[in-house]
Amino acid sequence: MDMTGAVWRKSSYTTSNGGDCVELASVPGTVAVRDSKDPDGPRLVFDRRAFAEFLAGVKR
Repeated sequence: MDMTGAVWRKSSYTTSNGGDCVELASVPGTVAVRDSKDPDGPRLVFDRRAFAEFLAGVKR
């Protein structure tokens, strides 16, 4: 998937002390997730429904 031009947003829990954080990008029809410390590394890509289900599971 071409992520050129994707606008990545850092988690609101991101701190300047180098903690573990994620970034999200909304790409047409999908949500992409990456490690903020490794922006060129692997990414998880969810369709919007799967991402909503993922978040619901994490909140439990």
